[in-house]
Amino acid sequence: MREEQRPYVPADSTMAELTWKAMLLGVVLAAVMGAANAYLALKAGQTVSATFPAAILALAAFRLPFFRGTVLEQNIARAAGTVGEALAAGAIFTIPAFLMVSVDGQRLWTTFDYGQTALILLLGGVLGVLFIILLRRTLAVDAALPFPESRACAAIVRAGQAGETGAKYVFGAMGVGMLLQVFKDGAGLRLFRESVEFFRELPASVIRHFDSSRNPLGEVEHRGAFAFATPSISPALIGVGYIIGFELAAINFSGGVLAWLVFIPLAFFVNPELAGQLAAGGAAPPPGEVIFSVWYNIVRPIAVGAMLVGAANTMWGMRGSIAAAFRGAFHRGSHNESGSRLERDIDGRSIVLGIAGLTVPMTWLYWKFTENLVAALVAAAVMLALGFLLSAVGGYLVGLVGGSNQPVSGLTLSALILAALLMVAFGVTGLAGVGAVLGVAAIVCCAICVSGSLIQDLKVGHILGGTPRKMEIAEIVATVTTSFVLVYPMLWLHQANLKAGGIGIGDPALPAPQAGLMAQLSEGIVGGQMPWGLILFGMCFAVGLILIKAPAPTLIAVGMYLPFETTGAIFVGGCLKWLADRLAAKRGVAGESFDSFGSLVASGLIAGESLTGVLFAGLVLAFEGFSSITRALFGVDELAWVAGPAGAWTSLLALGAIAWLLVALPLRKAARAAA
Repeated sequence: MREEQRPYVPADSTMAELTWKAMLLGVVLAAVMGAANAYLALKAGQTVSATFPAAILALAAFRLPFFRGTVLEQNIARAAGTVGEALAAGAIFTIPAFLMVSVDGQRLWTTFDYGQTALILLLGGVLGVLFIILLRRTLAVDAALPFPESRACAAIVRAGQAGETGAKYVFGAMGVGMLLQVFKDGAGLRLFRESVEFFRELPASVIRHFDSSRNPLGEVEHRGAFAFATPSISPALIGVGYIIGFELAAINFSGGVLAWLVFIPLAFFVNPELAGQLAAGGAAPPPGEVIFSVWYNIVRPIAVGAMLVGAANTMWGMRGSIAAAFRGAFHRGSHNESGSRLERDIDGRSIVLGIAGLTVPMTWLYWKFTENLVAALVAAAVMLALGFLLSAVGGYLVGLVGGSNQPVSGLTLSALILAALLMVAFGVTGLAGVGAVLGVAAIVCCAICVSGSLIQDLKVGHILGGTPRKMEIAEIVATVTTSFVLVYPMLWLHQANLKAGGIGIGDPALPAPQAGLMAQLSEGIVGGQMPWGLILFGMCFAVGLILIKAPAPTLIAVGMYLPFETTGAIFVGGCLKWLADRLAAKRGVAGESFDSFGSLVASGLIAGESLTGVLFAGLVLAFEGFSSITRALFGVDELAWVAGPAGAWTSLLALGAIAWLLVALPLRKAARAAA
């Protein structure tokens, strides 16, 4: 593609890049976005991608009269700023599990251990940077991955430079994305429903069972049900689907179809008494809650099993590139100095020495958990192997679907399961075994998050013409700094909830769902209560997909793991791209100019929602008592008409606005350019 052949800033440029003001701004952005996303992850189990907000804020900051800077300085600040969100995700998805886990009535932690938490973030974050540097060229250049969010971010940065055409369109789309987020976010002024859930029971079916000799065994009345949700009216998710295109969006959505329209209804059909079995106090839970439990506790473990095999298959397919990356790591030093600055990474030998050096404090940390040197050494070796492999797979998936949709939880669960099996094999059980398992999972999770963030940033730098080595140095500095700062927001949120009469992290106000799952699984595996059958089903399912040469089995598993409304929204974006391409070809305006303009508009939508999500998180965090604009204006959490049919129908107006921006506007612009 054009931006890969000719970077925005030429290779022979001497433009200022890694400066003190770029680094200072990046560290501040990392701290702020880390705190905001820590709240989001504890509250809703998700984070908002910091790539776009960091790009916009860096763009605005370097336009100030006293702080003017170059596009490459903006790139450095943006890359460093994304570390906060990445480390926040790695921390919140795992660290609270240390507080939530309990074995025989004993808790691993009773409050945040500052030293151990900071060390986990530091080790995982820096290792993630070092791992992905070895694979930068493999993933960001050679693999020809779409990198939808990287291209979107680069388009925003280029459009924001003086004299760059298309700026008004990308920022106009960003404004629309921000406005729609205000009107749908729970902390905003909610005017429409983002998604609508449906539940439909199937007619009763009497199955007459018989044995192999056709002798009757009995009759069973089965009742099935379909439960699904409409695609989320999310400018960001639809924009991602538009950028990655119809094919990848459809593969991802196929996983959602399998999960919600095959496996979950099948679970109800096979066990028609499921709702009654889950009755508490004689009252069966609502159907929607039963369906959520089936998806979360049955289908998602199947998806994790599929991810394990899919990840192994992906790594096998990348074996040549990975081997080449390792070989190049030991021969890159002289090339880095004499070759183009666009190919200069941190020296490979330094990376290997850095990884070896970090192994010492990591082994000490695991020894603190287990008080068993052999188990600590095994845990450290497992972390290094799994950390590198899963960071590579995670980076590959970021290249496919973007950092916002990277299945961090699924990849981390894979590491947790394997680490738990090894701890049990070495006889490290009880609280010490659970601590070691969570320690491995936490460091792996931080490594996956940071490596995914960095490979996305490096792809942006590749398009813009940034120097990889300088971006990598900035990311390491920001990671080290943020590791010692990010503990405080988690500690404050935990203590504030305790003060308000809650139980701290794990309370309904701060549920930390991913960490709760990590705690549950680590207890279950070490205690022998893991649903291994479900993991095995998923592994066999992925083997079947590989045998029939299904495209991207891991991406299908990711679709199973995500909510239906999420995969549906990405698919809607892919369909809009397909429609736009068909209409463009019919009108004779298809081509690179048309594609680039559509990507600009999609980029604006993605940035608008992401930036607004972070702003709302900051408002909720900064102002005590503030929960939403709706409550501030009207004294209620939600307007009555929004919860009814009117709120659902109003969402179609938002969808129409997104469709017009992504289909009609690029067609009109391309037609004018061709006239």
